[in-house]
Amino acid sequence: MKKILSIDGGGIRGIIPGMFLVALEEKLKKESKNPDAAIVDYFDFFAGTSTGGILTCLLLCPSEDHPTRPRFSAKAALDLYLEHGNEIFKMGFFKRLRAKFGLAGERYNSAVFEGVLEKYFGETRLSQLIKPCIISAYNIELRKTHFFRQQNAIARGDIRDFYLKDVCRATSAAPTYFSVAEIHSLANVRYPLLDGGVFATNPALSGLIEVTKAFNQTRINDIYLFSLGTGRSRRSYDYEHFKKSSAMAIVPALIDIMMSGVAETSDFFLHQLFSSVGKEKNYVRIEPTSLESIKEGLDAASASNIEKLVALGDRTVSEYESQLNQIAKFLVEEQKHSRSKLSWNFLKPDK
Repeated sequence: MKKILSIDGGGIRGIIPGMFLVALEEKLKKESKNPDAAIVDYFDFFAGTSTGGILTCLLLCPSEDHPTRPRFSAKAALDLYLEHGNEIFKMGFFKRLRAKFGLAGERYNSAVFEGVLEKYFGETRLSQLIKPCIISAYNIELRKTHFFRQQNAIARGDIRDFYLKDVCRATSAAPTYFSVAEIHSLANVRYPLLDGGVFATNPALSGLIEVTKAFNQTRINDIYLFSLGTGRSRRSYDYEHFKKSSAMAIVPALIDIMMSGVAETSDFFLHQLFSSVGKEKNYVRIEPTSLESIKEGLDAASASNIEKLVALGDRTVSEYESQLNQIAKFLVEEQKHSRSKLSWNFLKPDK
């Protein structure tokens, strides 16, 4: 059985799936009786968008001393948000002034964000990731989706290989929050990219298609998909306010509506697909059902709101305690009985 881990976008709300990953990794260590067990050991494929793409890269980033082992634990991945979230989403005085009048091209200084990514990833490349993955972005000049694929980076070399810090910068270049990411492949091919959340906030469907395409003998009834969300927004917007507001004033609200709608649509389709083959239990979606206790903006990274996000994540982990125990037990048992798998390195690369 092929096992997929998918992580949604959601800005600073990445703290929520980050806390699920910490809890799951601890349960995997306990269940397997292996203190070195890591998330990467128990899934065959990973999919991430925006903040989920960053978490994916952190989980799969190889250790400098042991390239087949992860550099970061799930806890270390979560710490990026806890230690640098407020720094990344800090708006200077002139930015606030320009944003107030709808003049700011980006709310936050991309250089600060890029500095954090440099600290975590350095010169590590997409091709060096421990497991295959797909991370989404959108090319604004070609007007087409762009997928960073670890297996393509291996098969096609520098023309499709990128530094991880650039992959993360591109997948999380949320419109109005950060400027468009102008990055280059290792072959110096230029890519102007936006946040993958504009079309795939929930990348689980992309991951499912990628796995079934790559392994021709694999069908949906031989796939286990664990999807982590950043919380389903129930915020309502006032009709009169929308009607009277300027176009620039409602852009953040439109982005919120668009991203929520895309995530919910993917979840609906996946439930239908797995139900159609009688494998409903093979698709697991976990996220908070309510965000009422927090400020739910992608950039709501004040110290007080980060504390609230941690509290919400902890509460949600507790609510799903029994299910997480079952998932950990299933993953450990699957690993014991898994047969040797076809290497992604030998697959025919995409054009």
